[in-house]
Amino acid sequence: MVEGSLPRMSSETAAAEHWRGIAFMLLGTALFTFNDALGKWMVASVAVGQLLFIRSVAAFVMLAPAIQRAGWREVFVLAQPGRHALRLVLIVAEVACFYLAVRHLPLADVMAVYQATPIFVAVLAIPLLGERIGWRRGIAVAVGFIGVLLVLQPEAGVFTAAALIALAGSTAYALTMIATRHLRAASALSLIVYHTLAVGAAGLISLPWGWAAIGWVETGYLALIGVVATLAHMCMNQALRLAPATVVVPYTYTSLLWAILLGWLFFADTPTPLMLLGAAIIVGSGLFVMHREQRRRTQD
Repeated sequence: MVEGSLPRMSSETAAAEHWRGIAFMLLGTALFTFNDALGKWMVASVAVGQLLFIRSVAAFVMLAPAIQRAGWREVFVLAQPGRHALRLVLIVAEVACFYLAVRHLPLADVMAVYQATPIFVAVLAIPLLGERIGWRRGIAVAVGFIGVLLVLQPEAGVFTAAALIALAGSTAYALTMIATRHLRAASALSLIVYHTLAVGAAGLISLPWGWAAIGWVETGYLALIGVVATLAHMCMNQALRLAPATVVVPYTYTSLLWAILLGWLFFADTPTPLMLLGAAIIVGSGLFVMHREQRRRTQD
């Protein structure tokens, strides 16, 4: 009886951990989207570099206790420094593009384009990693790009500057994901800390060309962006510790629902039918691409 009950108990424990992982991923995704909405609100009155610098200082303060516990050498001494440097350049480009894009586009539109990241990763992995893409994933990628076109709706066949910035940001994010694949030896804490420092340094460098006089309230809001982003990272890392990525990552698509809701509540952005259709196509294509990628890795 005892031997027969052990597998059932193990299965129940695993299921409970998976549900906890899903809950953390949902919370982390909601926090990230709230963070992005707050950032969209603030970049209407402050420079992007100013936002990046202040939010990074606040985030680093949040991370300091974890750095002290782990040990400075453990966090800051990294193998493959060249690849880490490339990843940080891509991160800075992606974050800057995101905030520049949401300054001019609805939050949900930019978030929808960013949800196409698995599609961009599948395409970019062909020349950069030498990976092959089967006909099923090829069709899903093509359909996903149609979804991106429906979301951005280029005028007279030409993308606006803001749309191109959103595409550049999403592409940089996809390249960041590819770069991170080669840095599996680095701890999650190291990746977050260097992410924070790189974005903060980029913001600091840009300050002479963009600084708006702000009060303590505005400074507090900018710091809150860093605090919320750090909490979101922690939630997502915890989710990935509790459950496999294939279980929890699809729930990041709930950010689109939050983006539509927050955009409507705070910015009076009403999504068009074409935008909603494009977002649905992007999500469906992205999920299929992730599913095929997981099957390919399992078979390998």
